[in-house]
Amino acid sequence: MIEIADVSRSFGDRRVLDGVGFRVEDGRMTGFVGGNGAGKTTTMRIILGVLSADAGEVTLDGTPLAPGDRARFGYMPEERGLYPKMKVLEQLVYLGRLHGMSPAAAKTSASALLERLGLAERADDTLESLSLGNQQRAQIAAALVHEPIALVLDEPFSGLDPMAVEVVLGVLRDYAAQGAPVLFSSHQLDIVERLCDDIVVIGGGRILAQGSRESLRSEHSGSTFEIELAGPSADAGWVRDQPGIVVTHLDGGFARFDADTDDAAHAVLRRAVGAAPVSGGSGTLVRRFAPVTPSLAQIFKEVVK
Repeated sequence: MIEIADVSRSFGDRRVLDGVGFRVEDGRMTGFVGGNGAGKTTTMRIILGVLSADAGEVTLDGTPLAPGDRARFGYMPEERGLYPKMKVLEQLVYLGRLHGMSPAAAKTSASALLERLGLAERADDTLESLSLGNQQRAQIAAALVHEPIALVLDEPFSGLDPMAVEVVLGVLRDYAAQGAPVLFSSHQLDIVERLCDDIVVIGGGRILAQGSRESLRSEHSGSTFEIELAGPSADAGWVRDQPGIVVTHLDGGFARFDADTDDAAHAVLRRAVGAAPVSGGSGTLVRRFAPVTPSLAQIFKEVVK
């Protein structure tokens, strides 16, 4: 587990991180989201030791990170950092050797990654001859070639088409499944929501929200509910007359509404169930009743405003 504890950092008189703290658990994917200038890249660079913190610390399994630990991390910066005129496979093998792998092990790992990422046919091409999306795939392979114990990836999905995104998602899931902590930043909130176990939202150098995907949804779900009725006589218009209820959308047997309390919401359900036939008949049936779960994009807008 990687833990960032009360980390602060300033550049001159500008404070870019202010008491940042969160955990990246083993075997879990943690999405790190925030607007431009929120502090994501600075935090990642401090984790990797590229920058130092003014205060706070970063630990791995409770022990302060040492250079040897960081050398075993896989890091992908937002800016592409590979050699443009070097062949892709040759470059990955070279990077694996820099991390202490034998030539054979480095070539085996590099070749397997290129195959998995759909670049096997471009192994002997120079990086600069690849499309931007394929360059991004090669950059991801470079972060993984030495079989790291943890991954820290800054915007790994930038420039990837939908098919490439799915390929990369599969690779990252495999690393997490092997027990590695995986932290990545992304502006693509739909991908973060679909992929991540845990989410950290940063803004203005401070952590604004964090937790598992499910707990954040529950915490920010508010008091909006939906009910859907079925049957020949299905009509949810009566929901408007329920005490403590404000209907925001009504369409035949469907109603979305805000409730003052949970009791008011469940009173709607009790009335609907009470009106439904006990068995058989052609009356109204309750097809669905549930709180409205916000998307990550909605949660993000709520916490950064």
